Amino acid sequence: MTTADLVFTRGPVLTMDAARTRATSLAVVGERIAAVGHDEVRALVGPDTEVVDLTGKLLLPGFQDAHIHAVYGGTELAECDLTGTVGVAEYLARIRSYADARPDHVWITGSGWSMESFDGGLPTRQLLDSVVPDRPVLLSNRDHHGAWANTRALELAGITAATPDPADGRIEREPDGTPSGMLQEGATALVARLVPASTPADRLAGLLRAQELLHSLGITGWQDALLGVFGGKPDPSDAYVSAARDGSLTARVTGALWWDRERGAEQIGELVALREKLSHGRFRTGSVKIMQDGIAENFTAAMTAPYLDGCGCATTNSGLSFVDPEALRGYVTRLDALDFQVHFHALGDRAVREALDAVEAAVAANGHRGNRHHLAHLQVVHPDDLPRFARLGAIANIQPLWAAHEPQMDELTVPFLGPERAAWQYPFGDLLRAGATLAAGSDWPVSSPDPLEGIHVAVNRKDPEATDDRVFLPEQRLDLTTALAAYTAGSAHVNGLDDTGILRPGRLADLVVLDRDILTSPPEEIAEARVERTYVGGRLVHSV
Repeated sequence: MTTADLVFTRGPVLTMDAARTRATSLAVVGERIAAVGHDEVRALVGPDTEVVDLTGKLLLPGFQDAHIHAVYGGTELAECDLTGTVGVAEYLARIRSYADARPDHVWITGSGWSMESFDGGLPTRQLLDSVVPDRPVLLSNRDHHGAWANTRALELAGITAATPDPADGRIEREPDGTPSGMLQEGATALVARLVPASTPADRLAGLLRAQELLHSLGITGWQDALLGVFGGKPDPSDAYVSAARDGSLTARVTGALWWDRERGAEQIGELVALREKLSHGRFRTGSVKIMQDGIAENFTAAMTAPYLDGCGCATTNSGLSFVDPEALRGYVTRLDALDFQVHFHALGDRAVREALDAVEAAVAANGHRGNRHHLAHLQVVHPDDLPRFARLGAIANIQPLWAAHEPQMDELTVPFLGPERAAWQYPFGDLLRAGATLAAGSDWPVSSPDPLEGIHVAVNRKDPEATDDRVFLPEQRLDLTTALAAYTAGSAHVNGLDDTGILRPGRLADLVVLDRDILTSPPEEIAEARVERTYVGGRLVHSV
């Protein structure tokens, strides 16, 4: 009998395999799982076998992220970081310190500030001018759907009171029409296009920086949700190709090619060529990302009814559909016929419906081709559309961290949706009960990439740092095993990594070891767990 290279003993082992959900031992030969079971697996231990004792720990399939921007996130780790605080004084102190330490930087860039820090979610150029008056500054907010610019940046971009809003965005203004310093959605590109582009070396360094972080969180694979030029940022594809070719890409990555919403079907041939050109080794590009709407906090998420104003009265704004819904149906039908997966950004209930209508048109024209189209974010889903996911085979790609009470939700979203629509937010439980397949992701660097934090919120519907007892729509909570499945088998399914996501003999040994058994711990302690080891194909890529 062949001896194993690696054996885990004294479980628990959670397999995510319906045929055998729990075990105590697992053996790996080469890059694949050789056996899953109990004491009998120890027969595979030989003189050169590494044995890992799981006493007090938990072995799981490696986590996968179904919607992330890894290169952007890794690059931003080297820029001005405004995450981890909501204090305006702290933002300004960090910006000043960052700029003072880099006198040679022509532009000051960074990200991570929170809309809740400012009245109406709108920071001003004057605040930035107070700390960096002489160089242009552009800082993305934490959701990356808007950016804060100082006066110098606006001047360099030629943005004045006479500058019209772009079709896919908005320039926030002072009472006399002067740009205020806040740019929404597509308006960010008016300034971002002037920022010196990162180099290929910068992007590769960002990818490797991100990969190290993601492996430390137990993540073995992901879907990068935007490969292309967008918002003034360069295409990160070259970083993946370089890393895949030189062997430094240890994760398994699916790339979603960006659909240019200013163009139409003429780009489909280019996407086919890119799919062939870019795919190499552990990096594949069989998905197309279509961003159908914006976000609720700046009123660009596409809704079936208008947003409310501060007094609770209906406005004339129902958000933006970035791609014409009728044209969208034709595009998705053609992409589906070419066996592309379509990865939708669909946040408002109208965008969700438009995306499902497009999938329905593709199914009607092409039949069920198994291309695993998925809708990401799903903040507001109309109840009438819940059963359509299962019927159409459309996968619900959830970002659980957002389904909690916090100021951006309570102050900048709920009042402008109204009580009925606010109760349709992040309906994870309803989607599950309606038969939808769930996958999960983080949207990092929009929010934390830590799967355990996302799982914590999916189960508790409370932020791990919450100091009160409020639960956000408790009927939408998921049980722990379902939440874990979304981050393992569900995301593996979306990512097309069918040899991963469950622990079964013959499957790839993509594994994570937690420092405790979260299945027996109180649910309110899930986020306290830590990753001790991460393996990709039986190879240790992180340990503490």
